[in-house]
This record gives sequence, C-alpha cells and structure tokens, in this order.
Amino acid sequence: YDLILAANGYHSLGDYKRALAPGGIYVMAGGKTRQIFDVILLGWWYSRGGDKKLANVMAHSSVPDLLVINELVESGKVKPTIDRTYPLEQTADALRYLGEGHARGKIVIKVV
Repeated sequence: YDLILAANGYHSLGDYKRALAPGGIYVMAGGKTRQIFDVILLGWWYSRGGDKKLANVMAHSSVPDLLVINELVESGKVKPTIDRTYPLEQTADALRYLGEGHARGKIVIKVV
C-alpha cells in the first residue's frame, strides 16, 4: 500500500511496515493504547534507514477538511479497501468478524 491510515491498530508496527510499498506511509489515527504508544515511541525507529515512514496523528476535523476528504474519495484519488459487505440483517456477524481482528479493510453494512 502507498498509504495505510489505521484507526484500529490490530497489527504490529512490523506488519504494517511490511505491507507498505516503497515510499509508503503508515499513519495511526487510533487503536489500542499499547499500539498508540508504540508508534509514538518507536515510529521513528521503524522509519529510520528506509523509505517507509510510520507516524501518528491527532486530528481535529472541520467542515473544509471533510469536504476535501469527500472530494478525494469521490474523484477516486483515495480508495478505501473494503474487506466485506454485509446486509443490515447480518450486522451481528459483521461486528463479530471485526471484533475477531480478521478484517483487512473496511466492513460495510448495507442499509437499503
């Protein structure tokens, strides 16, 4: 991946680094306390001597920021990775799958 924006923190920093393409960037925007501290304390170490960068971010969103993100997604410049899609009736199954830590992308619940 060119960019991994992690909000769950299910995997180790090494796993995320291996998943990055050359020149790739990993940004943690949330996750388990241990993983947040790992990025804060060790991200620089994982980033040294290579072309892959690991960092954390604390964001405060604003309407203009969200409009930019919306434009990036709608234009196809940013493509979320979707692991699975579930109908609304299978929400419990979706949450169970997510909770088990198997997801390799977003879990979508279709509300029709």
